[in-house]
Amino acid sequence: MRSLTRREFISTMLLGAGGVLMDGVANAEQKPTVRSPVEQVALGKTGIKASFVGIGTGVRGWMRQSNHTRMGKEAFIALIRHAYDSGITFFDTADLYGTHIFLRDALKGIPREKIVIQSKIWFSPMGLPEPETDAKRALDRFRQELGTDYIDIVLLHCTTSPTWADDLRSMRDALEEARQKKIIRAHGTSCHSLPALKMSQALSWVQVQLARINHRGTAMDGKPEEIAELLRQMRAAGKGVVGMKIFGEGRFQTPQEREESLRFVLAQRCVDNFIIGFEKREQIDETLGMIKRILAGQERANE
Repeated sequence: MRSLTRREFISTMLLGAGGVLMDGVANAEQKPTVRSPVEQVALGKTGIKASFVGIGTGVRGWMRQSNHTRMGKEAFIALIRHAYDSGITFFDTADLYGTHIFLRDALKGIPREKIVIQSKIWFSPMGLPEPETDAKRALDRFRQELGTDYIDIVLLHCTTSPTWADDLRSMRDALEEARQKKIIRAHGTSCHSLPALKMSQALSWVQVQLARINHRGTAMDGKPEEIAELLRQMRAAGKGVVGMKIFGEGRFQTPQEREESLRFVLAQRCVDNFIIGFEKREQIDETLGMIKRILAGQERANE
């Protein structure tokens, strides 16, 4: 029997999912929430600060492989070093992606307090070689693979069920125990359905939320305006909100599409920061340059 891909797996768990296009990108220009794409911003009430733009390391991630592992360690290290040299200090990884050891080697020599590492625990029986994940053992392995005594943020990876909080109670308890022991600094979820996201909003246990947001609803959990409002409410409640899928999981092929999405996300004020799965240095440079231009335009509009 053929193994499912990550995308096929997620699709089988979601009923009635579908992106809804949204015309336009934003209303009137507002005063910028940040002054720089790499400004250090607070993630809710976690006490964690990281760059506004972060880098994801799991494009097409499944079974501890991803585009980032497939590029080879030397190219990966060069990419991460370019990101750091450009001011990016927020690094997203996961057990599913197979990039823990790659990231450890890429960040060697950088003071630990200068960077923020976010990883994720995969709880489904499909996706990893092992059928089950023990959270405590996983955290010990994560720290060894990453070469660090603590991990800043650990998320439950790809929650889709509206009952995930009850279903994963033992994992939630293990992550809270780890936080109390300072093995991690904060915990939360990455959601892949609207019911799961609404559960995250209602649950005080969620300190950091990784959520899908862009101007078209591509690879998202609902209409852009609906998700943006939900995320604003989560921010108002003190949760750290990290955006993802800003470029529609790589489907926004033109610079114009990518800039429109950046303008939308910035104008919505619904995230503390966001990650993009950069695979080339030029992609980092383009995105940081676009945000600088957008912010400069907003400043001029408010003079």
